[in-house]
Amino acid sequence: MNTAVQDDVLAEFEPHRRELCAYAYRMLGSSFEAEDAVQDAFTRAWKSYASFEGRSSLRSWLYKITTNVCLDMLKGPQRRARPMDLAPASDAGSPLPAPEPDYMWVEPIPDSMAFGADPAAAAEAKDTLRLAFVAAVQHLPAKQRAVMLMREVLRFSAAETAEALQLSPASVNSALQRAKATMEKVNTDPAADAPPMDDADVRKLVDGYVSAFQAYDMEALTALCTQDVNLSMPPFPLWVEGRAGVAEFMLGTGSACRDSRLVPVGANGLPAFGHYKPSDEPGLWTPWSITVLELRDGHIAGLNYFLDTARLFPLFGLPNEYRE
Repeated sequence: MNTAVQDDVLAEFEPHRRELCAYAYRMLGSSFEAEDAVQDAFTRAWKSYASFEGRSSLRSWLYKITTNVCLDMLKGPQRRARPMDLAPASDAGSPLPAPEPDYMWVEPIPDSMAFGADPAAAAEAKDTLRLAFVAAVQHLPAKQRAVMLMREVLRFSAAETAEALQLSPASVNSALQRAKATMEKVNTDPAADAPPMDDADVRKLVDGYVSAFQAYDMEALTALCTQDVNLSMPPFPLWVEGRAGVAEFMLGTGSACRDSRLVPVGANGLPAFGHYKPSDEPGLWTPWSITVLELRDGHIAGLNYFLDTARLFPLFGLPNEYRE
């Protein structure tokens, strides 16, 4: 294949990158692995393009290849999770436990990697990019995971899904029923059934959070939260539940975040920030977390602080320092 033809083929693939990346992220629970999976899928597709006979759409063919890449990556026993999936809530005054490896955790995904230019498609995709949904999907065996996502999220037909996974349509339908039963047991996120907030209410809530956090006013911050709000900080396997617990944690173990600065980003279709904490040098703040807010019923229901800043800040296009 000459260079011009190669470039033309890769250009055909490129419009599908973001939706494939969002799919791979749901499958794998990791932005980095999703990016690698799509790049591998494009390489495989380019190498086998001559055998693509157009019996299915290019999009369906790319999904089939991406699925196979993801299934190959999921052959190990480890599934990603959130701290609240692994243990009961911690006492807010508990010392921080030792951090766990990054491969244990469901990670955030930048909106720029997951959403295209179509606002309607983005709105439809948001619900299935919620952290709780992605974590719940990780409970499914790999092929059930693919069936669930292809049928329920991507709306592929049973026949298309069967062809992609080299199963019979009857096997696809059976796997879907088993996947749905598991999801009903493990996906207990109330936000899934809550009516969406309008943009103005979201902006007001997010502005309130920023003001309260930067003032380190925990009374004002927790007033914005649901009664059962939870706070987590991967890679630490600790999480805290309830307004009082969040306030106690922030004023104790988390007090080094006083006088932080927050830079808006987008993650998982939710309000998110690059969070910088004060350094020893006046006027300099350094990376502390990618913060993702989960919202429910006009309040903040989840405070997710992802602390792997060395990997996540470059992914979100954030600088390694903040100065005033």
